Amino acid sequence: MRGMMANRHLARSIADMSFFEFRRQLEYKAERRGGLVVIADRWFPSSKNCSVCGSVQDNMPLSIRQWICPDCGTTHDRDLNAARNLAAYAASSAVSACGEEGSDSGRKTGVKPASTKQEISAEPV
Repeated sequence: MRGMMANRHLARSIADMSFFEFRRQLEYKAERRGGLVVIADRWFPSSKNCSVCGSVQDNMPLSIRQWICPDCGTTHDRDLNAARNLAAYAASSAVSACGEEGSDSGRKTGVKPASTKQEISAEPV
């Protein structure tokens, strides 16, 4: 494995394969339990969006770990802000119980329905 990672032509493919396997396993396990895996776009600006007012910061190098929103004045930890934005993104993509378009995602429950007990009635039929 180490030798293949040293090859500059193979390294990206090898590294991507482990993320592919992780995602495959995650989707498999979620489907078995009736869950939903929401994939955010690679370029979704989760750490640059203000989780309070929604404004997007244009330039923010990775060295900035805390920042203040110029629109609403909220102080953000970059990682916590990204987590809040991704949680909101997943919630907005979740299945709606209101019958809106896309409310049937084809999710299957991972639990069998309970069997109903059949009782003999005392009255003649």
